[in-house]
Amino acid sequence: MKLLAQEHLWAVACIALGAAGLSLAARRWPGAWTRPAARALGVGIIAIESSWWLLWLPLRGSWSPAWGLPLQLCDLAAFIAGVALLWPKPILVELTYFWGLGGTLQALLTPDLREHFPSYPYWQFYLAHGGVIAAALLLTVGFGRPPRPGSVPKIFGLTLALGLADALVDLVTGGNYLYLRQRPLNASLLDYMGPWPWYVLTGALLALVVLLLLEAPFRLTGRSRRLVVRRPIA
Repeated sequence: MKLLAQEHLWAVACIALGAAGLSLAARRWPGAWTRPAARALGVGIIAIESSWWLLWLPLRGSWSPAWGLPLQLCDLAAFIAGVALLWPKPILVELTYFWGLGGTLQALLTPDLREHFPSYPYWQFYLAHGGVIAAALLLTVGFGRPPRPGSVPKIFGLTLALGLADALVDLVTGGNYLYLRQRPLNASLLDYMGPWPWYVLTGALLALVVLLLLEAPFRLTGRSRRLVVRRPIA
């Protein structure tokens, strides 16, 4: 998909407005409606993400362990976001926030997507990725559940662990999970991080910087260092 094409810009704009509107509504007008809304969003994200792995790839006969496993960061973030909305444990909320805004957002801005509107892959990509962004903002901003102090080292460690696991899977299957063997065909930030394998190291360092930047608003305001009244959502 060509970057900044109308089908790309409209999708990103709708996701931005929807995610911001939902989180601000939950924060400003909390009430009984937030619980079913969170559950509906969580179930929807899981259903949309599962449809790709359980229906689309097998029915098309195009499944392969080299690309048919949900091991990309965005894929895992979608499932985690869905579960976090149903069962908002702190580590799940933090993974949704950091992986959602740190990884899924970048995927939305520079999509590795060849299909166009109104194909199923187009809708699946933007609904799943947009759902993760909406979940990240809803949980942290809408429901007042900021990352805990010390969450960045934990999330960074889990991200590195995912990278090591994906590297082993890539080695066995010949896949390219987390783009550890080859950069995506479409334009992305990895294009500016040097050749392989140096862009892997540069990307890891950039990931740490992004995590710290995402934590900064909560750290600077002190919200992650004092007791926050959390609204029940499930």
